[in-house]
Amino acid sequence: MTTEQAGGNIFSSILPNAIAVITRPVDFYRQMAKKGGFAAPLVFMVACGVAGGLVKAILFAVGLGAGVGAGVALASIVIMPAFIAIGGFIGAAVVFVVWKILGSNEDYETAYRCMAYSGAITPITTLVQAVPYLGIIVSLAWGTYLIVCASTEVHGISAGKAWITFGIIAAILALISISAEWTGRMMTERGGFNQQMQKMGEQMNSGKMSSEDAGKMVGQFMKGLEDASKKKQ
Repeated sequence: MTTEQAGGNIFSSILPNAIAVITRPVDFYRQMAKKGGFAAPLVFMVACGVAGGLVKAILFAVGLGAGVGAGVALASIVIMPAFIAIGGFIGAAVVFVVWKILGSNEDYETAYRCMAYSGAITPITTLVQAVPYLGIIVSLAWGTYLIVCASTEVHGISAGKAWITFGIIAAILALISISAEWTGRMMTERGGFNQQMQKMGEQMNSGKMSSEDAGKMVGQFMKGLEDASKKKQ
């Protein structure tokens, strides 16, 4: 039985429910109350978002927040929970429609509760996403597993049907996310190249660098980009 079902305080139930979702998702969703309002799951989801924002700020502090400014990293403690809170209602609406198509008889509130409690993995997936590309795959795979657990235990949908449906959705999201990350990294590298070229131009205009030296630097920089591209492949 979850802490929420046992009549626990909304805030005191956050950690026990998070541990249950992470370690025993099938049992959690099997015992999850389908009704009870939006307050408890919303508070739970926001709390997980705050934890995720703290993880992102810590990653930046230890040098793993590539491409993220200090201000953005710190602001994520506030911004991330807000996006998660809003996204939770939108995401719940999407899966609610999918579950209805698959034959669920549950209403939107139940769908929202399923979606909100899956947010328990947010701090961990935020940490894992520090690993390029792999983090996205792990996060989507874990999230899909939780949705499948909710599909079978709460909505009475067969595991096979749930895996096929949500697996396809996850695969599409993975392709989009990986493509976006690759594009972002390439733009960052090109931005570094543009800054290097501007710096060389300023040095050449001031007479501090010859055209021969500038050519050598460009060659070295392009070789570095080529090596980085090969490693990513």
